[in-house]
Amino acid sequence: MVKPSRKLKKIFLIAGITGAVYAGFQYLLPLVIPFLIAYMIALGLKPSAHWLRQKLSLTFRGRTYRPPVGAVGGGEMAVLAAFFGWLACRGLCRLAREAALLSERLPRWIRILDAWLTGKCRSAELFFGLRRDVLVDLARDMVEQLSRDVRAEAMPFVVENSAAVLERAAGILVMCAFGFLAVILSLEEMEDLRRRRDSSMFRREYALIGNRLAMAGRAYLKTQGITMALTMAVSTAGLWVLGSPYPIILGMVIGLLDALPVLGTGTVFVPWALVLAAGGEWGRAAGFLALYLACYFLREFMEARIMGNEIGLTPLESLAAIYVGWRLFGLTGFILGPVGLILIEDLVEAAEKSRLFSGGECE
Repeated sequence: MVKPSRKLKKIFLIAGITGAVYAGFQYLLPLVIPFLIAYMIALGLKPSAHWLRQKLSLTFRGRTYRPPVGAVGGGEMAVLAAFFGWLACRGLCRLAREAALLSERLPRWIRILDAWLTGKCRSAELFFGLRRDVLVDLARDMVEQLSRDVRAEAMPFVVENSAAVLERAAGILVMCAFGFLAVILSLEEMEDLRRRRDSSMFRREYALIGNRLAMAGRAYLKTQGITMALTMAVSTAGLWVLGSPYPIILGMVIGLLDALPVLGTGTVFVPWALVLAAGGEWGRAAGFLALYLACYFLREFMEARIMGNEIGLTPLESLAAIYVGWRLFGLTGFILGPVGLILIEDLVEAAEKSRLFSGGECE
């Protein structure tokens, strides 16, 4: 039998490793990601937990008693959770006040929109020689019908999805409980886990994957920080040019929204532009749309460039990896795409140097 050539062996190797990385991300990662996050939190809490453990030691009859490091770390997590929960409550209260203010202004905006639509319909009636108010009545009938349809569909939608929402909330609570326990146990067993990892026959693969994941995490945080700062600066400057009375505060809020996976700058700029267009301020509306596009392309460019430089990919490779990751894994693919590509490259290189891929050149 003719042996496969080295090129064919490498093609099979790349295909196999690519399939393994995809299967790991698709099926294994969702199962272990809570424990990976818990282990990283434990690594962050380890120095302070050990320091507090030493400070809380008690000497009695010549013996020194120290609390378990896991219990100390759990106490730290509880304090941090209470602090961030307090911040979240303050933020929700502020959001409720802003929503109340918005509800007070909403009727005025609706009247402006109604006057604008009525004017456009009247202009169309004059242009086409139609009877007065025929388009106005048609538009109002359509709006009323839409309102009735929304009311009719809203209640069944709420009833059908309330169980799913409660199930998802219960799942999040259970996951948080498991994560909390995993942090405590990781602090307790960290040294043992490290020894078992170093003595494992897969220690090289563990080190390779762990180093790449840590590098990707640092690259992601750096990318988000730089992009958020630039988005804040661009938004602040654009809002100042467009005559907003609070450009700095709004720019900071928009930069924070842009860092969130789902919201982004479009949740502010696009509705704002539509409201201005409804009021006849076409120039400012176009300015807000241009500002939104500038922030959008800034994020796309910076994510591809910084992520690529940090994890060893060219901007084009990083952009392609982000796109493929997004198509395969959704929003998480913005991270998994570049990480998967660099893992495939590293594992292929490691396999080529190992005995599994040794042998002479066979063309």
